[in-house]
Amino acid sequence: MYKPNLNFDSLNDIKMKVFVTGATGFVGTAVVRELLACGHQVLGLARSEESEKKLLAAGAAALRGDLNDFDSLKSGAMASDAVIHLGFVHDFTKFEEMCKLDGKVIEAMGEALSGTDKPFLITSGTALFSRDGITTEKDFSANNPHPRIATENAADAVAAKGVNVAVVRLSPSVHGKGDVIGFVPTLINIAKEKGKTAIIDDGSNFWPAVHVLDAAKLYRLALEKPFISGTRYHAVAEQGIPFKDIATFISEKLQVPLVSLTKDEATTHFGWFAHFAKLDNPTSSEATQITLGWNPQHPTLMEDLQNDVYFQEIK
Repeated sequence: MYKPNLNFDSLNDIKMKVFVTGATGFVGTAVVRELLACGHQVLGLARSEESEKKLLAAGAAALRGDLNDFDSLKSGAMASDAVIHLGFVHDFTKFEEMCKLDGKVIEAMGEALSGTDKPFLITSGTALFSRDGITTEKDFSANNPHPRIATENAADAVAAKGVNVAVVRLSPSVHGKGDVIGFVPTLINIAKEKGKTAIIDDGSNFWPAVHVLDAAKLYRLALEKPFISGTRYHAVAEQGIPFKDIATFISEKLQVPLVSLTKDEATTHFGWFAHFAKLDNPTSSEATQITLGWNPQHPTLMEDLQNDVYFQEIK
């Protein structure tokens, strides 16, 4: 039976070596810092010399490789006490292909973790379960037509083989300083390019949100708390922000018109981002907060907008 390399500062203070994919991305960087600050060791996947230097400067170790290099993924998993999978190839021109790749990545690391009790945290999104009503941690849908469901289906497949797997579903907007490619910066850049900000119909669709530092803490707590395979956690600090509120603020800040579009017009205006602009995904994290003792404390999305986090970052 696998026994992690544990150091005890107290009976409740377990230190682990954690292999992190996507370790130098926006969320990954915050997760690595959170883990290191709490005494854990980190081995981060680095696909370039620049990424390797960034990890070493943060105090982590680096393993060269990428998400297409299954051997490096397996070796990182085997060399560590736990795995956090945050990596994803954000190529929306090949989105379905990248989702299938993510499933294969999970299967590869799951194979390496087979026969151990090592915690394996996988990243998904609440947006997969957009529907009437409020999405909760109990929502599952193996036959969901959204391509990204490949991630959760792969998680369930390796869990069925005895691997200790849980899933963190991120909010559509994970916000904070350093966010330059997420939903909010994309909206700002489209508004700048088009010379106007748009809502769809009355803009009453809802986006859940979480500050990146609160999300990072959730990942750490999910590893440190008793691990129940198959669990879904929701990294959601705000159940739902009206899309119109976000668009209105961007309109006023950039001093461009706010317009209402039909769904067909929105496809032309937003391009590939139209699906996300239409997203209506009110989501609860009540069960997550109770289970992990997770209490989001950092600024809300609107506070980050009002505090010029985004308009300083985006030129």
